[in-house]
Amino acid sequence: MRPQSVIDRGEVTLRRWQQEDFEVLFQLIEESLEHLRPWMPWVAGHSRQATADFLACCGPQWDSGEAYNYAIAYRSAIVGSCSVFGSADSGGREIGYWLHPTATGCGLATLAATLLAEQAFILPSVAYVEIVHDVANAASGAVARRAGFVEVRRQDARLPLAPRESGTDMVWRLSRTPKP
Repeated sequence: MRPQSVIDRGEVTLRRWQQEDFEVLFQLIEESLEHLRPWMPWVAGHSRQATADFLACCGPQWDSGEAYNYAIAYRSAIVGSCSVFGSADSGGREIGYWLHPTATGCGLATLAATLLAEQAFILPSVAYVEIVHDVANAASGAVARRAGFVEVRRQDARLPLAPRESGTDMVWRLSRTPKP
């Protein structure tokens, strides 16, 4: 069983990234660099080739179950990206997300996190979903809290660090609701 390829919630749609999304994704990242640079270490390596490499991996990662990468569309315009991917523990998955700066503050990241968690729980072996972010990134913490996740621990950050990261990650968890 796999997550849905397209998740439509009216004005908001999550859909699988495709190779033909290259120009849209590259431009979206270009316009978001200053917004993403403080928190996303991968931004330091942003290039046309890095964007092409990401899109080239999306299909194989989806097929293998390693990661499910989605474009976030609002009113049909792509405004961000989100993913469900493996975690250190086989019983869990992690989700990540980012938005173009003009799309923040509208609840889109919270909705994306909620929809991704629902999709992760479609997978039979997933008992919980986590959001991991640097403690200094209050906006990501607010998304996790609004999406119903609970802080479970703080830990040393994964390397490399982005410029504004403190080196300590917050780990938020949402557990599968037992079926009656």
